[in-house]
Amino acid sequence: MAPVSQSVIVFGGTGKIGTYIVDELLKSSKFSIALFTSPNTVQTKADQIEALKKRGSRIIVGDVHNEQNVKNAYKGTHPDFDTVVSAVGRPVILDQIDLLKWAEETPNIKRFYPSEYGTDIEYGPQSVNEKPHQLKLKVRAFVRENIKRLEYTYLVTGPYSDMFFDVSGKDQRAGSFDLDAKKSVLLGTGNDKISFTTMRDVGRLLVASLLHPEESRNKALKVNSFTTTPNEILAEFERQTGGQKWEVSYTPLDELKQIEQEAWEKGVPWATGYTLRRIWTEGGTLYEKRDNEAIDGTDVDTLQVAVAAWIKEQDTGKASL
Repeated sequence: MAPVSQSVIVFGGTGKIGTYIVDELLKSSKFSIALFTSPNTVQTKADQIEALKKRGSRIIVGDVHNEQNVKNAYKGTHPDFDTVVSAVGRPVILDQIDLLKWAEETPNIKRFYPSEYGTDIEYGPQSVNEKPHQLKLKVRAFVRENIKRLEYTYLVTGPYSDMFFDVSGKDQRAGSFDLDAKKSVLLGTGNDKISFTTMRDVGRLLVASLLHPEESRNKALKVNSFTTTPNEILAEFERQTGGQKWEVSYTPLDELKQIEQEAWEKGVPWATGYTLRRIWTEGGTLYEKRDNEAIDGTDVDTLQVAVAAWIKEQDTGKASL
């Protein structure tokens, strides 16, 4: 039976999803935590780094591309690290191949969580051709072909509801919920089901996975917060913003596919976003069963909680301007 992790080293812990993961790891008080980060991050995110130190996280500064830096970090002290959690962003996904290789060569490292936290990249036969999946697929291929001793867990969460609600500064046709104007653009028919995870729950579910190592061992662990439709999301926004009907329009799936194709042809930076939203609308997050129950991860956010938290965040942001 796999032992419960005692000591975790995190890569990408000051990034978008890494921040939530580290927050929940520290809240749990069940692990010794360290962040591996660059000298540049220590300088540019000094306040965040100092806050993490005060909460009990060790900070290990080094170059993620330097084998000796990383292996020295893996060895740790009192106790040695046994688990690596990667939360690196999409542009540096392939850096994990070296991190995995060096972890395989470091006996005290027992488990590695590659940066997944999103759409299931092996959901069906068509997944192998999806452009946003290619780097993560290469990481999984490396694990299958080269990792023999090290255990792994892919935490597959589906899209983050927090980011689905907000496409500010991007093409509203990709779906949006405008609090000020009380206008929304919904994808597909509006009745297409999508399974979401709040970013807070990504961290909570990772902690639950760590506490259930046997159930998480060497698999893609499919978890989420809730399953809903764009129409149901809109109804919840309407309910929480006074009850009046919002102005609503739709981007049908065929139109979304056309927008997506044009974006890739023109090299639009947000092309990945169109593809992912098309995958979600097509049902690419509707797994036969989720694994929440296997890891006691059923205490998760509801749609109502997710909408309320997002509205509060928007109001807080405006107040700080």
